[in-house]
Amino acid sequence: MEKKLALITGASRGLGAALAEELARNGWHVMAVARTVGALEELDDRIQKAGGSATLAPLDVTEREQMEHLAHAIAGRWGGLDLWAHTAIHAAPLTPASHIDKSDMEPSIKLNVAATATLIPLIDPLLRAREGTALFFDDNRAGQKFFGTYGATKAAQIAMARSWQQEGEKIGPRVVIDSPAPMPTAVRARFFPGEDRAALTDCRVEAARIVAAL
Repeated sequence: MEKKLALITGASRGLGAALAEELARNGWHVMAVARTVGALEELDDRIQKAGGSATLAPLDVTEREQMEHLAHAIAGRWGGLDLWAHTAIHAAPLTPASHIDKSDMEPSIKLNVAATATLIPLIDPLLRAREGTALFFDDNRAGQKFFGTYGATKAAQIAMARSWQQEGEKIGPRVVIDSPAPMPTAVRARFFPGEDRAALTDCRVEAARIVAAL
């Protein structure tokens, strides 16, 4: 029986890496996308050690041509996708709204908003081909003080996902928007540097819950 295929964008660390390992452990073939080659290779080592399989794609999701090539390669080799989990995110530094700088806003828009807008049309037909699922992760910081840049761009990303979800209710693909428990990720450490990380939920625990729910 052919393995199910999962595409993880932002797979090099945090929840993305944990999802890749959990899916591979459950018999999925994982296509792991991230810019950091070394982190992807370490992920692949862990997946192979656990008996799983992965294809590494050291690509930048903000580069349209790279994503178009990826989508065409998936269509040509596998014919479609069973799952797309989008965990790639840019976490701009916290700052008052009156101090927002374009050097923080521009990369946030590029990754959190524009890349999502590029990926959805490319991946939609791949998911339809195999009755697959798209998986997004909400982090509702919109309107919270000092979260102007991250909160606005993350909210925009989730707004696109919700529209796609509503549009596909009858015709697909299935779109799931999950709200994970607070985890000791690098993103969260940037926002809450003095936090007691021992009180947070391990990424592997959250990944297991999410995969079980799928």
